[in-house]
Amino acid sequence: MTRTTRVCRALGVLLIAAFTALAAGACGKEGSPPVKGPAQDKLPTFEVNKDFELPDSPTWRRAKQRGYFIVGAKEDQPYLGEKDPASGLYTGFDIEIAKMVSAYLGLDPNRIQFRTIASANRETALQNGQIDYYVGTYTINDNRKKLVGFAGPYYMAGQSLLVRADENDIKGPEDLDGKRVCSAAGSTPYQRIQEKFPKAILVAYDTYSVCVDNLLTYQVDAVTTDDAILIGYAAKLPDELKVVGEPFSEEPYGIGVPRDDNALRMAINDALEAGVKNGDWKRAYDATLGLSGVPAPTPPPIDRY
Repeated sequence: MTRTTRVCRALGVLLIAAFTALAAGACGKEGSPPVKGPAQDKLPTFEVNKDFELPDSPTWRRAKQRGYFIVGAKEDQPYLGEKDPASGLYTGFDIEIAKMVSAYLGLDPNRIQFRTIASANRETALQNGQIDYYVGTYTINDNRKKLVGFAGPYYMAGQSLLVRADENDIKGPEDLDGKRVCSAAGSTPYQRIQEKFPKAILVAYDTYSVCVDNLLTYQVDAVTTDDAILIGYAAKLPDELKVVGEPFSEEPYGIGVPRDDNALRMAINDALEAGVKNGDWKRAYDATLGLSGVPAPTPPPIDRY
């Protein structure tokens, strides 16, 4: 297959996806799942802890008064956090984790108001009270702990590379010299490439979906972020995309909370541990990220700092 043919095919995939989204918006029924995404009737249900109280948390008290949590999330990460353009519903592993936590904290998970927050704006959204907590492939690190609090981790990912299926020259980060590499602005993966592989030509956008579009149309040579995210994209377009090499970092995913709300942070840690113990964590994984074909890993231990 020639490069021209592949470009045309990739553009065709994008155009079909766009047309499908428009058509679904016009005549799709409420609750229709995204193509190849988690089916709504296969998702787990979480029992609400009706006797739960957390008076020491100002965030929880506000949420309790309004009757639901406002949760920051991603909308363009297949099987992790993805928004159906037709129904407006969010699906994915991170979304189910957010619901699991809400139920444990005594509020109906089906009433959560999800808000899409770009990677570069997560800390600001938590500091300004735009959201109550954030669940969206959010790597815990010491610099971020100076700005926000973290519960978890609830998942351990690793940075990797997504390339086109016909790419044979890039097998790992050591092959990125002179290559155009795309990642999300402000993300940990972007910063790691910048620091450790300075000969790569970095391209940044607010979302990884734009990076993937640019990869499919030969405007960049690779997309880099956590393997969990890249596996989702490759699973949606297996004839066009592939993940190469071994992960070259450890990315512990945490739930971001307002920095001074220690009561909320500790309660969410309790929620995560309970979800692992009672099987809700694995059920959430199997119904979402597990659809990529990668079996559920062992959840990482909670870091109760």
